[in-house]
Amino acid sequence: MNRYKYLFKNIGLLTLSNFTTKFLSFFLVPLYTNLLTTTQYGTYDLFNTTIGVLLPILTLNIQEGVMRFALDKNFNRKAIVTVSVKYLLIANLLIILGLFLNSFFNISPVINEYGIFLFLMFFVQSLSGVLTCYIRGIDRIADLSVSSIFSSLITIILNILFLLAFRWGLYGYFLANIIGPLVQCFYLVIRADIIQNIKFRDNYEEENDKMLRYSKPLIANSIAWWVNNASDRYVVIFFCGLAQNGIYSVASKIPSILNIFQSIFNQAWTLSAVQDFDREDKNGFFTNSYNIYNFGMVMIASGLIFIDKILAKFLYAKEFYIAWEYVPFLLISIVFGALSGYIGGIFSAVRNSKIFAVSTIIGAAINIAMNIALVPFIGAMGAAIATAVSYFVVWAVRMKHVKKYIRLRIKLKRDILSYFILVIQAIVLLFILDSFILYSSQMILIILLILLYKKELKYWINKVWKIKKVRLQ
Repeated sequence: MNRYKYLFKNIGLLTLSNFTTKFLSFFLVPLYTNLLTTTQYGTYDLFNTTIGVLLPILTLNIQEGVMRFALDKNFNRKAIVTVSVKYLLIANLLIILGLFLNSFFNISPVINEYGIFLFLMFFVQSLSGVLTCYIRGIDRIADLSVSSIFSSLITIILNILFLLAFRWGLYGYFLANIIGPLVQCFYLVIRADIIQNIKFRDNYEEENDKMLRYSKPLIANSIAWWVNNASDRYVVIFFCGLAQNGIYSVASKIPSILNIFQSIFNQAWTLSAVQDFDREDKNGFFTNSYNIYNFGMVMIASGLIFIDKILAKFLYAKEFYIAWEYVPFLLISIVFGALSGYIGGIFSAVRNSKIFAVSTIIGAAINIAMNIALVPFIGAMGAAIATAVSYFVVWAVRMKHVKKYIRLRIKLKRDILSYFILVIQAIVLLFILDSFILYSSQMILIILLILLYKKELKYWINKVWKIKKVRLQ
């Protein structure tokens, strides 16, 4: 299959699932901010954040090995399923042990109160992580899309039912966000014949070693990504409290629009990067994909910064409204996270998992240092700035190292200038109060971005025109 056709086919299928899953849930934000207090929302976010760091440690990040070796058609698929299930069982038993110890010694009253939800969330997320990676690896993207649609619809319906009709508050929010993904897991287990592929009696020692050799270095990478993504929540809680963390975490809902696009592309891109890797990039596939992707992410981020306050009035109720202030820098962090993920696909293709860890650990160290330095003085805004800077560092380190593996012909000076314009947009939004001056300034900056990327814009206009012309014929 033509490499562009394969990439865009997967993007199309993943768009279907991600659009339904994330974009529809995006419109439930007013429901959450009206029916949950900032403290309740902060508590849920704290649990979700904690699971994010426990997953790669307790599972030995086995889902990364599942994804990479499922892409290898010569690798034993029964071994992949059996090895991954073994580590999932061990990880969940460790969570049960931890909850028992917490209950016995009463270390955390919050965990005691919601302990069953912590376990169920960990179980579902660990199972979902392995299943979705396996399904992507064996190129069953259509099944993944269908399951994501089922999951999101059930989650949305249950959120409305439990929060609005039954008024179960935080308990209902936990349940809805556990049951929905669990349905997806059941669907994928049946569709991919997972049960039939589990062979605990067989010895898969060689396959086990290969998967762990790939996955283990990525534990540090996953933890470092968690630091970049979520550790700021703990700093905000420590210095500002759970309520402020609730406001800061809900700020991510507008950036989640941009995150949809980067999630779709990066999932599809990893498959293409592994299958079509070419060190010299003779036909420009890797270079063209990067340039178009970078253009798309920058322009969408710029547009979202422009309408940030408008969206916030619609999405953020009551005391949550102030969350708009943190959105611009969180958007910028997603741009660099997306581009880092693109380069990560190349590292996956050459099976160099160590460079993942090196780049992300450097970014994580900077993130922690900046959070501690900034949050006590400027609150959650310090966390947003620290996240943006740390993601930029990860992108810069990976960009430097990727040159060893592939020849990318990109206009780096032009791209850096565009990132600088995004930062100016963020500053303008925060400090200019007059609406006419504010939006006039924003429009000028957007026009500058369009001029910088006129070649990429012309490329997409021509593509759309050609498609439209073919359909009319």
